[in-house]
Amino acid sequence: MTLVTEIAMTEPAAVHDTFILERHFAKPPAKVFAALADPAKKRRWCGEGPAHEVLDFAVDFRVGGAERWRYRMAAHTPIAGKELSSEGLHLDIVPDTRVVIASSMAMDGRPFSASLVTFELHAQGGGTDLVLIHQGVFFEGADGPAMRKGGWEGLLDRLAAELAH
Repeated sequence: MTLVTEIAMTEPAAVHDTFILERHFAKPPAKVFAALADPAKKRRWCGEGPAHEVLDFAVDFRVGGAERWRYRMAAHTPIAGKELSSEGLHLDIVPDTRVVIASSMAMDGRPFSASLVTFELHAQGGGTDLVLIHQGVFFEGADGPAMRKGGWEGLLDRLAAELAH
């Protein structure tokens, strides 16, 4: 038996998942794209929130640019005091049309998932249909596909609130 076979037989398998979320916003694609591209706007809808304290949030919005954030989870959460972090890379940006980000997430420095997230923007009836495609792999100790999908649903709600300003 090889080492690879031994590991495969003893280690739990990684969980792979893809989900698609769709939202309509009553704003043109340029406005929705700006909420994805502008670091201050993105921090408001994607970074800030009552469940955590933002320790670091930086966005270099260009192809090849990094997106990094770190949070400390609040006392009222199931993982109080834990530090969550994400390191991402913008792989593709087409103004007013598409953004693709590859990222990894860690808790207290231990990686637990990797994702490819695509935002597609389609002009529709004076507004924008946003399609978010999340392709992920979740390692041992990860939040899992259902929780990640719920997280993105909440973030899209926050994006809607940002666009309402």
